[in-house]
Amino acid sequence: MLWRKGILAVAAALAVSACGTATGDAPVPATVSAADLAKVTLKVGDQKGGVKSLLTAANLLQGTPYKVEWATFTSGPPLLEAASAGAIDTGRVGNTPPIFAAAAKAKIKVISVSRSNVEREAVLVPPDSPLQDVASLKGKTIGVAKGSSAHGQLLNTLHNNGLSTKDVKLSFLQPSEAYAAFTQHAIDAWAIWDPYTAQAQIEAHARVLADGRGASNGLGFLAASTAALGDPGKNSALRDFAVRVVKAQKWADTHREAWAQAWAKETGLKLEVARKAVEAGRDRPIVLDDSVVASEQQLADAFTDEKTLPGKVDFAAFVDRRFGPELDQARSNG
Repeated sequence: MLWRKGILAVAAALAVSACGTATGDAPVPATVSAADLAKVTLKVGDQKGGVKSLLTAANLLQGTPYKVEWATFTSGPPLLEAASAGAIDTGRVGNTPPIFAAAAKAKIKVISVSRSNVEREAVLVPPDSPLQDVASLKGKTIGVAKGSSAHGQLLNTLHNNGLSTKDVKLSFLQPSEAYAAFTQHAIDAWAIWDPYTAQAQIEAHARVLADGRGASNGLGFLAASTAALGDPGKNSALRDFAVRVVKAQKWADTHREAWAQAWAKETGLKLEVARKAVEAGRDRPIVLDDSVVASEQQLADAFTDEKTLPGKVDFAAFVDRRFGPELDQARSNG
């Protein structure tokens, strides 16, 4: 299979010693021998229905030339805090957590990117809510995970409708807490992403007040700690892992029913919830280019203007493109 050939090619490359320089970054550590790579344990942060589920479904966790250790997080911000602290080496997050991490001078870099359907990033209200448009959110309480992609989407959604976060009451809740608050009518609205969007629509009959069109760039990032990137063994493991994630994303886009069934089994989601999220989501790997950096910079500037973040964030300083050639090949080969 093409994906298997691509993985084998990367694995072979890992055993060859070579040095290079990432764009705008310090020299890339030399790759290591296969014997040394086998001694590496890559610590990966994950979220519900995230990378582990995806790689498992695509049969891409088998044959890693290093060990993988998993840690589960409720959302992106605590995952990146753990990466900065060295508790994990890498993990996937939405578009906003890297911005908050950058503002906190976190010791992380984004190393690859994908784009999903922004319609699945939504501001939801209960089915019996009197709220009919974004303007009616003024003075209302909105649940959202602070620093998450939903936080960014909510910020822009409000701005696009003449409001700011100062015009509403933000209740910073992790998804499981927010879902309970939403179903108990303890909050008026909920800014959230899939699979929680699908879950709320199917199980709680939630209504979409606004989605991410015109308010979100739909980007998701694989991030890594600078310590891991600076370590020859973990740097080599990260290269291989990033390629596997790209291959798995491409597999999921062409095997949606298989992915939905595997996702439901892995996470405990109802199959109809997983199917809805998979059919609508379509998370596709893209190039980590200047347009991605510019889009993230615009979002970072919006948070700065809102006084949510102190000072200006230079997002480009938290981007590392060292794995670009391998990721380009993985996207092209299918």
